Amino acid sequence: MASTLSQLQVGWLRSLRAKLLRRYKHQPLVSCLVGLYSCRWRRYERSLTQPGECCCNKLESVSFALLVAAFCLTLVFLYFWGQAKNDYNDFDWFNFGILGFWFPWSVVLLVVAAGFFTYVTVLVLLAVCLLSEGQKLYLHWSHKIGILVSLTFSVVATAVLSDLWSKEWKTLLLSFQITAPYLHVGGVLLMTALAWPIALHFFRMSSRVRRGLILALYLGVLSALYLVPLGLYSPCIKEAGTLGPKPALIGHRGAAMLAPENTLMSFEKAVDVGSDGLETDVTISFDGIPFLMHDQNLRRTTNIHEVFPNRTDHPAAMFTWSDLESLNAGSWFFSHDPFGTAGALGADDRLQAQKQSVCSLQDFLQLAARKDKLVIFDLYRPPRTHPYRDTWIQRTLEVIHNESSILSSQVLWLPSDLRALVQEMDPELQQTSGSRLPLEELQSNNIVKLNLHYSSMSSTLVREYAAVNISTNLYVISQPWLFSLAWCCGVQSVTTDAPQLLSSMKSPLLLMSPDEYNLMWILTDLVSLILILLIFFFHWWRERGLAGYSGVKMTAENGTYSKFKTELSDIWSVSSANSQAEKTHTLATVSEH
Repeated sequence: MASTLSQLQVGWLRSLRAKLLRRYKHQPLVSCLVGLYSCRWRRYERSLTQPGECCCNKLESVSFALLVAAFCLTLVFLYFWGQAKNDYNDFDWFNFGILGFWFPWSVVLLVVAAGFFTYVTVLVLLAVCLLSEGQKLYLHWSHKIGILVSLTFSVVATAVLSDLWSKEWKTLLLSFQITAPYLHVGGVLLMTALAWPIALHFFRMSSRVRRGLILALYLGVLSALYLVPLGLYSPCIKEAGTLGPKPALIGHRGAAMLAPENTLMSFEKAVDVGSDGLETDVTISFDGIPFLMHDQNLRRTTNIHEVFPNRTDHPAAMFTWSDLESLNAGSWFFSHDPFGTAGALGADDRLQAQKQSVCSLQDFLQLAARKDKLVIFDLYRPPRTHPYRDTWIQRTLEVIHNESSILSSQVLWLPSDLRALVQEMDPELQQTSGSRLPLEELQSNNIVKLNLHYSSMSSTLVREYAAVNISTNLYVISQPWLFSLAWCCGVQSVTTDAPQLLSSMKSPLLLMSPDEYNLMWILTDLVSLILILLIFFFHWWRERGLAGYSGVKMTAENGTYSKFKTELSDIWSVSSANSQAEKTHTLATVSEH
């Protein structure tokens, strides 16, 4: 009985070994893959990679290298532009200033980049599947043109944006402090999956040079991915209980996603969704009325082309207050829809927004006083020939002191001009600097807050200033990942276009202790390494077994190889017949007993 069981086990193991050594031909799948990749739909047009051969000729090797390069470049650009979403509004208005008309160029660029990346990724997946099936690669000429177009787009778009908008590279680097842990896991998983086709062709190649190059490249990339976390820094990887309070929110020109910017409705919306402060821009009219306007002219946010068609390019400060009151400052919000949010407004809000007018500084300060909110504003000096060219600061202070009920302590005074005079006139104003100055100079000017662009974000910087009682406000942060990073850095407040979104966040998007991150990193690398070793061992064992099982003999003749191969299907038939005979004999023995 024991010998019978032993024979059954041996037969089962032989059968299993034969199944593992057998090369299964998935004809429908291969036909589809070859058709999509090579536009070769007939069976006789396909060709298998034989042992000792390369997966493609020299031309196709170059094509495959370009395909991989296109994949990497389109991925980098798509990631870069995706992380730049925080500044899409600035990009679109920058183009508006150049072209003279509004168009959502940022979204179009994102869609085009996603389209190219999807196309190239599909080609890469097709190539990997073909390699896994042991097929030779032949990329159709139309796909080769598509790859070149994708490469050209990625290179040109990256170069142009780097020249015109180089600060976005700082945004890219900041994003790694949030996304790097997840990118590391994704990269390791990708390299682990690629181990299958790489191992398959590695053990089937006869050229030691090619095998060495492929293995060196693969191991180099894999080792770099395994060790990347050693150079990773993220303020969101910190010990439990060390996260500071959530940064206060300052509505950038109000709630610019919910209402037309710099209008009373926009500031009211910002207060309603939980903003702690309000930010704006102040210009002085020709007759001395400070009003809210970000741009130097009125083309973007008013209907000046209808009311004063001959003055569309005139400076906003050269209009009288009565002229400004005659303009509509809300209808543009629906025709341009800068954030893609206008369609979500209810009927009452749409009607209210369309009736908004240019807002005066007095009305803005009165709203802040009633709601007990902080205010911060840029103050623009009027152009030459303007009657308030040299007294614009005094006129603004008059409105704060005599024409509104706001407390001086609610005003974060940002203008750097005549700062000593301003402090002398009103020492209760919270002096705020828009520049990173030496600590001694900041303290001598009685600065209590820094107002910096978010690209200056640094936990070390924030701690240094906080140590001397100087708080930090960063602008403009509207994406949750950027807000998470500011939160982890200990920033006291941020200026945002999306207070309604950030006010609902309960914790940063990434927050883990160093021990938790190290465990995730080590487990990911360890599991990946074990799987890759198993895959390479399996292909080594399989190719070695195939060579011995099918009678492949390699003899060197004039630097080439002669192959004498028998069909594996015959071996499979013999193996199946032997197994069946063993089973019949065993059953007969059992019945006799």
